[in-house]
Amino acid sequence: MGGVRHRRRVRRAVSAVAGTWTARAYLALCGALLLWVSADAFLVSHEDASMAGVVPVLATAPLSMLLLVAPGEGILTYLSIVVVSALANAALINWCVRALGRGGRSTGDAR
Repeated sequence: MGGVRHRRRVRRAVSAVAGTWTARAYLALCGALLLWVSADAFLVSHEDASMAGVVPVLATAPLSMLLLVAPGEGILTYLSIVVVSALANAALINWCVRALGRGGRSTGDAR
């Protein structure tokens, strides 16, 4: 029975973050931006610094602005803040889409 409960919890958590197509599309966009930044960093030689790393931070704002005050620096800090910010924003997008989809009704159906 523990496995079934665990699967339900995981399914509920995934549904809370990426339960709608808009939240999934946002997460896909953020993932694509991180892939683009990785390709830019490792495959393209630059004489000067590249500004590609700023784009995922702006796409996951406002929470990702914590990057400016986060302790530590480096790729792991950057990735963790961008990923956590993207997940939080996707959960907010998911909640908004579901709330707007109810048309102003409460969670209970009062017909």
